[in-house]
Amino acid sequence: MRVKKAGSGQALGVQMAPLIDCVFLLLVYFLCTSHVTKQHKDLGIDLPEAASAKETKSAHQTLIIEVTRDGTIYLDSQPMTTRLLHQRLREAVVEAPNRPVRIDADRNTAYAYISPLMDLLQFVGMNDVGLRIRDRGGV
Repeated sequence: MRVKKAGSGQALGVQMAPLIDCVFLLLVYFLCTSHVTKQHKDLGIDLPEAASAKETKSAHQTLIIEVTRDGTIYLDSQPMTTRLLHQRLREAVVEAPNRPVRIDADRNTAYAYISPLMDLLQFVGMNDVGLRIRDRGGV
């Protein structure tokens, strides 16, 4: 950055343009990251409750499959057909064979939508499957 000498007749001051650029870059960054973290919460899935719910952590990145009450299946917040889901699950098994899977299903989802999904997971070789539930509050 070039600084003018005091004797040149112009007053020295803080340049606002670079500061405003930084503020806008930070604003864009926070807007983008907040959108990424909200992806799994936009589906409106109402999780069932259980008194024995506990938080688990995994060494691998958990694969999250969401099922709405009408049976629509989402993988990484994108709607899936059965054929496309089968393809993506096979690819995931090749990448990480022991990768855990978490199913987030709405409390009003019929078991008829969950059963074929569990069957497909077992077929492709994904055996570490869990269901996500909310903690009732220690009843």
